[in-house]
Amino acid sequence: MAWRSYSNLLELTSDFPAPTVRGGGARRLPRVMTVPGILSEARDDDNTNSVSSDVPSSVSQERAIIVAHYLPLNAERRQDKNSWSFGWDEESLLLQLKDGLPADMEVIYIGCLKVDVDPSEQDEVAADLLDTFNCVPAFIAPDLKSRFYHGFCKQQLWKLFHYMLPLTPGHSGRFHHFLWQSYKSVNKIFADKVMEVISPEDDYVWVHDYHLMVLPSFLRKRCSRIKLGFFLHSPFPSSEIYRTLPVRDEILRALLNADVIGFHTFDYARHFLSCCRRTLGLEYESKRGYIGLEYYGRTISIKIMPVGIHMGQILAGLNLADTELRISELDDKYKGKTVLLGVDDMDIFKGIGLKLLAMEQLLMQHSEWKGKVVMIQIANPARGRGKDVQEVQAEVYTSVKRINQLFGSEGHEPVVLIERHVPLYERLAFYTIAECCIVTAVRDGMNLIPYEYIVSRQGCAKLDASFSAIQDPVKKSMLVVSEFIGCSPSLSGAIRVNPWNIDAVAEAMEMAITMPEAEKQMRHEKHYRYVSTHDVAYWARSFMGDLERTCKDHLKRRYFGIGFGLSFKVVALDPNFRKLSPEHIASAYRRTTSRAILLDYDGTMMPQTSINKTPSSEVLAVLNTLCSDPKNVVFIVSGRGRQTLSDWFSPCECLGIAAEHGFFFRWCRSAEWETCIPVTHFDWKQVVEPIMKLYTESTDGSFIEAKESALVWHHDDADPDFGSSQAKELLDHLESVLANEPVSVKSGQQIVEVKPQGVSKGLIVEKLLSLMVQRSTPADFILCVGDDRSDEDMFETIAGAMAGPPQSPIVEVFACTVGQKPSKARYYLADTVEVVKMLQGLAAASEAVTWNATHLLLESSR
Repeated sequence: MAWRSYSNLLELTSDFPAPTVRGGGARRLPRVMTVPGILSEARDDDNTNSVSSDVPSSVSQERAIIVAHYLPLNAERRQDKNSWSFGWDEESLLLQLKDGLPADMEVIYIGCLKVDVDPSEQDEVAADLLDTFNCVPAFIAPDLKSRFYHGFCKQQLWKLFHYMLPLTPGHSGRFHHFLWQSYKSVNKIFADKVMEVISPEDDYVWVHDYHLMVLPSFLRKRCSRIKLGFFLHSPFPSSEIYRTLPVRDEILRALLNADVIGFHTFDYARHFLSCCRRTLGLEYESKRGYIGLEYYGRTISIKIMPVGIHMGQILAGLNLADTELRISELDDKYKGKTVLLGVDDMDIFKGIGLKLLAMEQLLMQHSEWKGKVVMIQIANPARGRGKDVQEVQAEVYTSVKRINQLFGSEGHEPVVLIERHVPLYERLAFYTIAECCIVTAVRDGMNLIPYEYIVSRQGCAKLDASFSAIQDPVKKSMLVVSEFIGCSPSLSGAIRVNPWNIDAVAEAMEMAITMPEAEKQMRHEKHYRYVSTHDVAYWARSFMGDLERTCKDHLKRRYFGIGFGLSFKVVALDPNFRKLSPEHIASAYRRTTSRAILLDYDGTMMPQTSINKTPSSEVLAVLNTLCSDPKNVVFIVSGRGRQTLSDWFSPCECLGIAAEHGFFFRWCRSAEWETCIPVTHFDWKQVVEPIMKLYTESTDGSFIEAKESALVWHHDDADPDFGSSQAKELLDHLESVLANEPVSVKSGQQIVEVKPQGVSKGLIVEKLLSLMVQRSTPADFILCVGDDRSDEDMFETIAGAMAGPPQSPIVEVFACTVGQKPSKARYYLADTVEVVKMLQGLAAASEAVTWNATHLLLESSR
C-alpha cells in the first residue's frame, strides 16, 4: 500500500496523488515504528509494495479495527507459572458485535489485558495474541494505568458523566493536570498501537467509550483520511454539567475528529450537540433522517442507536444443563414465593440502596405480602474503589440487615443479597424464576439487564418441556426501570419510575406483582419483539453502515491540517481548491483587456475583529489605482447601507458600490443609486417590525438591525439554545404572515432576515457581466473575493455564467474566498492582509502599463 504518515502539518497541504490501496492476505499487517514525535513511512514486511509505488494492488480487503480499554479476552497463569493461558470473553460486547459485521471482514482488537504482564514476557504475549486471537495488546505501566483509569477515568469523567460534580474535595475527585496528562499519554499509546496495524484507506477504526475520547485527534493527525467511528457507552451530561470540566474544549474537539459519533439515546446526543453549540459555536442540521455537524468542511454524523444483547448467547445459555439444574434448585428454594430480582454493580450510581428502601416501604404499606415476596439482589463486585464504594456497601449491608430483622421469619428472608460474580448460566436461572426485574439506577449509560431478563422469560423449548405442565405456556415478564437509564426509552411497556421517589418505586413494585396476567403477557410480547430484532448484531451493522456512508467521499477531498495538540483538526476541501498565487493572477491580469473586479469589504479588505471599520488610506489608494485603469470595472459589494459606504469610499470617484447585498448599486460616485429589482413598496416592514420587536423583548441579547431594504433580527449575544429556538419560531411566524408578500425570509449565522425576493450579491454580478457584454467589452478577467456565506452567491453566479455560452474566447476567472474553508470558490487567500497585498500587486501591474504607455508617448513626440 502507498500511503503517507504526516509528522509535519505542512505536508498535509502538499498536492500528493491519491493514496493507493494495499492488498494482501489476512495475516499481513503493515508495521509502523512509533517513536515519540516521529512517525515513519509504513512499509509491508516483504517490501514488495513500497511506499513510492503508485500501482494499486489487485486485492483489497476491508478490515475493522476495534479499539477499547480492555481486549475481549480472559487471562490466567498456567499451573507451571511460566506462561499465560488466554481465551475469549464470551460476554464481551466487543466480541459479540462481530456478528453484525460482514462475514469476510477481518476484525482486529486493540486494548489492554485485564492482568499485568511482566515486561520480560510482553513481546512473547503480544506475538501469541496477534497470531491466535488477532488482538494487539497495549501494555501500560502500572502507575500510569492507575492514574489513567482510577484517576482520570473513574474519578473525573465517569463521575462527571453521571452528573456528580466535585463540589468539595471529599465529594468527588477534583481536576488535576497530572491525571489529565496520564489520560493523554495512554491515549497516545493506543494511537501507536493502531498505527502498527492500520491500512488507512482500507480499514475502519471503531473506538469505544470514555476511556479513549481523545484518541480520534491522535489518529486523525497521523492519517487525515482515516475512517473513524466513536461510540460512547456512558451517558453524556447536559451542557451545564459538562462545561464545568476544565478540558471541555479539548475533549469536544478530539471527538469531532471522528467521522461518526454514536450515543445510546437522543438525550445523550442532544446534550453533546448542545455542548458543541455552547462551547464551540457549532450548529447541527438534520437531513433525510441523519443528524450532521459541519466541522471545517467535514460532516460528522451523529448516530443514535441503543446497543442490544447477543440473542444467540442467551439462547445457548438457556439450553445448558447447568442452567436447567440451577432453575430447578431455585424453583424448589423459592416455591410459593413471588421473586423480585435486581442485578447491579456495587457502585454509587446503581441505586441499590434506593431499591432496598422501596422494598422496605412495600412491606410496610402492604403487609399482605409479608412472607410471600422476596427480593434477590445480585451485587457484582465494584469496578472502582475508594470511599464511595465503601459507603455504598455499608448502606446496602445495613438496609438488608434491617429489612430482614423487621419482616423476616424463621426460614424466610425478604431480601437475599448475593455479593459475588454470578456466571451467565446462573444469572439466566435467576431471570427465569423472577416475576419482576427491578432496575433503579440513578444514572446509567444503557444497562442490558432488562433485555436479558425479557429473553430469559421467553425461555426455550427445552425449558418449557422440563418445567411447564402444558404445551406452549404463556410467556410474561414485568419490568420496573428507572427513567434515568439508557434502555428506558426502548421499553415502553415497562413501569418507569423516578428512583429517588421511594413511595413511587414501592407502588410500582406492587403494581407489577398484581397486574393482570393478560396485561403482563401483552407487555412481554411487545418487549420481546423489540429486543429480539434489535440485538447487538443489528446495532453493529447499523453503526458500520453509517460509518461507511459518511466516509465514502474521503478520497475525493483534499485535507489541510491546522492547529496543534488536541486543537488539531483537518479542513476538508474540494480537490481543485488552491491558494491564489500572486504571480499567477498578475500574469493573467497583464494579458487581459476587459476586467471585472468584485470585492466584499468586511472580512475581506477589513478584518472582522477590527473595531474601526473605516477603510485605511492603503485600501483607498489601491482601489483608486485599480479604478484609474480604463480596462477595469471595480465594485465593492457589501451588506452595509449605502450611506455608510458612500461616506467611506467618497475618495474613489470611479468605484462602483453595491450596498445591502446588491439591492442598491451605483456605477461610480457621480452616478445615481439604482435598485437591482423593481420594488413598489415596503409596507411589509410594518408587519415584520412589530413581530421582531416581540421576539426581541422576550429574547435577552437580541436586537433588530433596520436597513432601507431589509430588517434583520440578530441573536448573537442571546443564550445559544434559546436564541436558536426563538430564531426558528420567528422564521416560522414570519413565513406564515408574509406568505403573500414579495419578500424572502431566511435564517443565517445568528440572524433571521427579511428582504425583497431575488436580492443577493449574485444578482449584481449577473448585472455587471451582462452590461459588459452589452457594451461589447465582455469580461476576459473576473476577480471576485469574499469571506462569508453571502459571497458564495457571487461565486455561484460566476460559475453558472462560465458554464453557459462563452462571453469571451478565453476568460480568466479567479473566485477567491478568505481563509481555508469549504467554498464554491476555487482559490483562497489566508486573510485580509494577503487580499490587500494581492490587490497591490495588480495595481502595480496597472501602474507599470500606464508608465510604459506614457514613456512611449513621450519618446514618439521627440
